[in-house]
Amino acid sequence: MRIDIDAFNVLQVLVEEGSFSKASERLHKAQSAVSYQVKKLEQHLGVTLFNRDNYRAELTPEGKVILAEGQRLLQHLANIEHLASRFSQGWEPKLELVIDGALPMEPIMTALKRMSEHNIPTKVQLNMEFLGGVQHRFERDQADLMLVKDYRTGPSYHPKPLPTITSVLVASSQHPLSQLKGISLPELQQHVELTIEDSSPGKRDRDEMQFGGDKVFYLSGFIMKKNALLKGLGFGWMPDFLIAEELHQGQLIEIDFIGGNRFSFTPQLVSTLERPLGRAGQLFTELILQEFARYQQQQQSGLSGAGLG
Repeated sequence: MRIDIDAFNVLQVLVEEGSFSKASERLHKAQSAVSYQVKKLEQHLGVTLFNRDNYRAELTPEGKVILAEGQRLLQHLANIEHLASRFSQGWEPKLELVIDGALPMEPIMTALKRMSEHNIPTKVQLNMEFLGGVQHRFERDQADLMLVKDYRTGPSYHPKPLPTITSVLVASSQHPLSQLKGISLPELQQHVELTIEDSSPGKRDRDEMQFGGDKVFYLSGFIMKKNALLKGLGFGWMPDFLIAEELHQGQLIEIDFIGGNRFSFTPQLVSTLERPLGRAGQLFTELILQEFARYQQQQQSGLSGAGLG
């Protein structure tokens, strides 16, 4: 009897989800089918892979070693599939992108629209995450590209810088902080800070520059955060491209914090040499760099025009 290679993927999902029921939901399989697949692998190997006495599905010491070998096997198979798809006319069957929600969507959507006009056979999957969740999903799903605000680099990563983005520390015009000058850190910490929840499981990172106060509301995205700011719920950092109109109209006010109320970061378009880009990935890279450059020029022209007016 041959080993069911897919069983190693099932083991990995079980470890990540912690239960057979959650793993079956993620795998879109019946729980009985997942249990049977694991039991069948255990019988074939003659080894108990999971400790079923605990609430969470946990690997036995033998199971950890076997899963590690299985992951290497799956990676080798994935590499073969990647090579085969590249050899066949160069168009990959699927292009998976992971994007940080702090980045502007307009140039991304425009690049995808231009890409669709080429009538390519590649299926494009677009996923949005926040902070550490971007790299976590990029690595977990073995995606092709990530557009990321910040990431932990490695020898196989190949980054391309995108135009700089500025974040602004703001509050509603009705918020007490909008009326103060020379605000100190202790004064800032007396108010509710609005920040974005890290979408990675470990939640290693937080929103841009958290101030360390006790009153913090974590939100699941920048649209929700913007609405909360406009309601006067608290203060927080926002990418300037998302609040340009509200700043111009005076609905949001830059906070006069003595530590500074603006900072800039350079997003990166990152691929990995372990999964070389095919024609679709290369085309998207070319288009996204063009569109971000064009978007930056439009933003600068708009600011210049507003200043002249």
